[in-house]
Amino acid sequence: MRAFSYERVTSPAQAVAAAARAPGARFIAGGTNLLDLMKLEIETPGHLIDVNGLGFDKIEATPDGGLRIGALVRNTDLAADARVRRDYALLSRALLAGASAQLRNKATTAGNLLQRTRCAYFYDTNQACNKRQPGSGCSAIGGVNRQHAVVGASDACIATHPSDMAVAMRALDAKVETVRAGGVRRTIPIADFHRLPGATPQIETSLLPGELITSVTLPAPVGGKHVYQKVRDRASYAFALVSVAAIVQRDGSGRVALGGVAPKPWRLEAAEAQLPRGARAVTAALLAGARPTEQNAFKVTLVERTLDAVLTEARS
Repeated sequence: MRAFSYERVTSPAQAVAAAARAPGARFIAGGTNLLDLMKLEIETPGHLIDVNGLGFDKIEATPDGGLRIGALVRNTDLAADARVRRDYALLSRALLAGASAQLRNKATTAGNLLQRTRCAYFYDTNQACNKRQPGSGCSAIGGVNRQHAVVGASDACIATHPSDMAVAMRALDAKVETVRAGGVRRTIPIADFHRLPGATPQIETSLLPGELITSVTLPAPVGGKHVYQKVRDRASYAFALVSVAAIVQRDGSGRVALGGVAPKPWRLEAAEAQLPRGARAVTAALLAGARPTEQNAFKVTLVERTLDAVLTEARS
């Protein structure tokens, strides 16, 4: 690990001012992903800003009947919150499908959204990776890519986004609230928060340098049956080959988001009009234009079968 300086801050203004003073600085809370990447010298920030003292660790009702989830709320606490379990069961189930209990105790809401891909070539500094070193190439293309994206990828990167929580947030139409230097605040729809790789896979979100996530808001509950199903190679501590987050209403309408298939949580609202026609029609619409590799073409069929199981459970 390379040497770095460190400071603790006690207000959002202090945090963003510190980031402005030290270009390339990183905010740190749980550190469950960032510290691993620093040990491998994939992330090499010269300065760390500890934001654990900012008080963003509460879950509060919003005036419109939704919830505001502080950026520092731990995944365990979010999954266990009675309001989340009752009104946003999809989110609770997705969180419990992720990582291990020990990691969920440390991982934060903001950190979960910001975690980086688990592509093996990204983690191996001897391999070419445009996400880690822009312009170096993508060893996953033509390499071992069974875990990789079948849709939304580019000629520069075929990595998938690893978060379970973010898939549920996408189905729930969450919004990400931020602050940056000068006290400028903005709200980013979750649909626009994560970016597709295109020619710049190293730019993974729409955050600006030094911009700090303060909270994530959920709109008023939409009801319906909430189901999250994750298919993985082993039952614990494994990332999704395919995951399906669905909210299904009594009239057959609903929402569907996918994990494990794209560089960001994958949802196409237009595809949801196909829900009354069944899993095959929805899958065809969701994965239109998919470009699977020989090794991961099975994911297309796996999405259809997993979605069919989810819809069957939701309608039972």
